[in-house]
Amino acid sequence: MADNVKQSNAASLPRRPYGPQRIPVSIVGFGGIVVMNAQQDHANRVVASAVERGVNYFDVAPTYGDAQQHLGPALEPFRKECFLACKTTCRDASGAAAELKQSLEYLRTDYLDLYQLHALNSIEKDVDVAFAKGGAMETFIAARKSGQVRHLGFSAHSQQAAMAAMARFHFDSVLFPISLGSFFKGDFGPALLKQAQQDGVTVLALKALAKQPWPKECPERKRFDKCWYEPVWQPKEAELALRFTLSQNVTTAISPGEEELFWLAVDIASRFQPLSPAEMQQAGELATQVEPLFT
Repeated sequence: MADNVKQSNAASLPRRPYGPQRIPVSIVGFGGIVVMNAQQDHANRVVASAVERGVNYFDVAPTYGDAQQHLGPALEPFRKECFLACKTTCRDASGAAAELKQSLEYLRTDYLDLYQLHALNSIEKDVDVAFAKGGAMETFIAARKSGQVRHLGFSAHSQQAAMAAMARFHFDSVLFPISLGSFFKGDFGPALLKQAQQDGVTVLALKALAKQPWPKECPERKRFDKCWYEPVWQPKEAELALRFTLSQNVTTAISPGEEELFWLAVDIASRFQPLSPAEMQQAGELATQVEPLFT
């Protein structure tokens, strides 16, 4: 488990170090989809409340609808005290440069703390193209040199693609699903965590509150329509799932896009304790009851 950084405000969320500079970030991050399609006044209140609760890690992407346009004004009053991460699905240098410029404008900032290749799912179609001549990595490296971005990373839902990307470049971080069901039942995540630790790469967790693909008939589907998977939403199971993820060597867990689940994650994280051996066994038993999202 990543070490916590002591905070002066006891009411805040615990924080853990990001990167070699050991920048303290909250152990739950704000997923920008929370403010997608929101009224700006509501987005402002949600972000202000999140900061007040101790959240200082914010994650967004152009593929999240109008989330950037709402997050930018909402986060502007708190920008200097927050760690802002964005992404691009563009694999070519010119496309990535254009999207970075647009993201900076929408987010009302002159730099990003972290810029990530978004959704590396195929070695051939994503990793190879991004690293080829004229690929997005040219823009990434130039943007870090110019100060437009401070750290470089990527997100992936493929363990093979993630390992290939880490082998080609020393990224500061990887954003990857570390989810109870997939970890235990799909063996999805252990190898990535081990390699990242060996390479000194910070791990940011996705899908901590993911349960399984949506069943054909599920009454909660409309309630959580921003989730493409069935989330873990019942309090006891959610606490076990999130604490499992945070008991691994990760720095932060990005919340699901549903506001209700974001606040649930903040509540759980505010009293975080690593799983005991008995609780870890319970987590393994819970994992046997679900269909893993990733294998």
